[in-house]
Amino acid sequence: MALDAESEAIGSLLLDRGALTVEQLDAAEDLAEDWNVSLVKVLLSRRWLTAHDLYREIAFYHGLTLVDLIEDRADDDLIRQYDPVVMNQYMTVPIGRAEDGTLTVATSRPGPRTVLHIREVYGTGVTIVVASHFDVSWQLQRAFREKHSHEAVFALAELDPDMSAQNVVTPPQILVIYLLVSALLLGLAFAPVATLIVLNVFLTIFYTGNFLFKALLVWLGGAAQETSSRAIAAEASLLRDEDLPIYTVLVPMFREPEVLPILAQALRNLDYPLAKLDIKIVLEEGDHETIDAARKLDLEGVFEIIRVPASHPQTKPKACNFALRYAQGDFLVIFDAEDKPEPDQLKKVIAAFNQSAPNTACIQCRLNYYNARENWLTRMFTLDYSLWFDLMLPGLERLGVPIPLGGTSNHFRMDVLRELNAWDPFNVTEDADLGIRLTQKGYRVGVIDSTTFEEANVSIPNWVRQRSRWIKGYMQTFLVHSRRPIHLWQSVGTAGIFGFIFFIGGTVLSGLLNPVFWSIFAIWLIFGTEVISPYFPLPVLYLSLVNLLAGNGLLIYLTMVAPFRRRWTDLAPWGITVVGYWVLMTVASYKALSQLIFNPFYWEKTQHGLSKHTANEVAEASAEATEAAQ
Repeated sequence: MALDAESEAIGSLLLDRGALTVEQLDAAEDLAEDWNVSLVKVLLSRRWLTAHDLYREIAFYHGLTLVDLIEDRADDDLIRQYDPVVMNQYMTVPIGRAEDGTLTVATSRPGPRTVLHIREVYGTGVTIVVASHFDVSWQLQRAFREKHSHEAVFALAELDPDMSAQNVVTPPQILVIYLLVSALLLGLAFAPVATLIVLNVFLTIFYTGNFLFKALLVWLGGAAQETSSRAIAAEASLLRDEDLPIYTVLVPMFREPEVLPILAQALRNLDYPLAKLDIKIVLEEGDHETIDAARKLDLEGVFEIIRVPASHPQTKPKACNFALRYAQGDFLVIFDAEDKPEPDQLKKVIAAFNQSAPNTACIQCRLNYYNARENWLTRMFTLDYSLWFDLMLPGLERLGVPIPLGGTSNHFRMDVLRELNAWDPFNVTEDADLGIRLTQKGYRVGVIDSTTFEEANVSIPNWVRQRSRWIKGYMQTFLVHSRRPIHLWQSVGTAGIFGFIFFIGGTVLSGLLNPVFWSIFAIWLIFGTEVISPYFPLPVLYLSLVNLLAGNGLLIYLTMVAPFRRRWTDLAPWGITVVGYWVLMTVASYKALSQLIFNPFYWEKTQHGLSKHTANEVAEASAEATEAAQ
């Protein structure tokens, strides 16, 4: 598509005034035509000139004054008289009113369309000035700091309280728990043998169902995506850059300055027009170290720092909710700081949305690790993720049951995300909760064959902190969505109920109950059958034996075959040691239960950058960025 007259004129001006070289202008004009965006957007996606210099030339072209809203702060009370959604959409903000009543409005997008919008919203007696889009966004963040911070924390709890984890347990749930505990204690007091037999029957059947359900998921997920993956890849390769939508990328970080270069380079490497990416680096306002590191990187103009006001709970979903108020894309994805998505991931997601049912609201991509072979823990973590994302989630999709999303590489339709009040800031596994909530609201979650590679934990204490937070979030998610069992059944169906119980509840319960069954097995080995036979009638004993041998054997087998889909056959023998990994899961489960009771909203930070690969990644990313800037 040919350049518009304004882009051509601004390009000539930048060349005449020495802001660009001939080679740079030619490259920028070619990209503007290929991507179907303005020349200004292309230049913001390059580092040939600073954002300040670019906006200075834009102001000169339009004959307007360039203002610095960081130095000369706008009137917050005046800004709050207007709609922040509209101001963010058009990148305009009123900054002051003269004594004669003339209103001064700053914009980062001067031009005929913006002038018409300003006249419609602010009136005709207006003086227009130019400010960078960073300055306009920062003014909105400061003016609506309290409002947007409150919404980020309480919007879901106030507008849809049944779906919020703000109340850990509700009064009816407390009553049910009280009745169950009372029944158990009374049974143990007056009929201990019968009570233990009933309990063993229940737990044994639950374990058997959990094993069989996971086996079914792997069987269904093994071949669930072959045809759809080829179709999605074929359409993605045919997508034209000029037709692609604006894509918001949220990158929530906290005290992780060391991985910023890796993040920036991974996003630059995406096969997507950089000028069509709206990248928000979401940082806590008190995290000065990471904020300073981001500034020193001299990132392209498509990168923007969002400073999240301090408030409780201090969680990733709260930060994302705050940043969502300033997002401008049609689609949104979350990447963690150390993520390296496959370059064609965004295009594959667009193709997947095009081929999916109209009620598809989210596409989950696969997660795995680039340091899989660093030590035993990273190998087990990789086997765990390979089983989960490569086999089980596709099986859930095929069954049509709720999919608990992973913590990253979830791609959302922006309109649905806002409709559902986004993430629950009180749930520490916010995406798993959102996946269940999407299904209950009538939306569908898809899973596609595109991988984002992360840094696997190399430290056991660090892994326990991370996994205990995930399990605590699963506990919160189970409590929230079991509050209205009839509504849950009506919204997700019978298969969805079983999937929810075994995939969410089973993940939690197996970690808590493993020590009980291991202890019973140890007692049987030491003291013989006579000690446990009164509590295990013959049918229950046989079923327990099946669980012990066939069930655990099946899970070990599934762990060993999980990496075959990626042809990582050298990892398969390590699956034999998965029992040690289950022990760590139990430790994390009891820590999660303790925190659920005493500190339910605490977000236990996982430290990244511990891998020996990180230093090399940072050096490579910095070198690539320097080469690209030249």
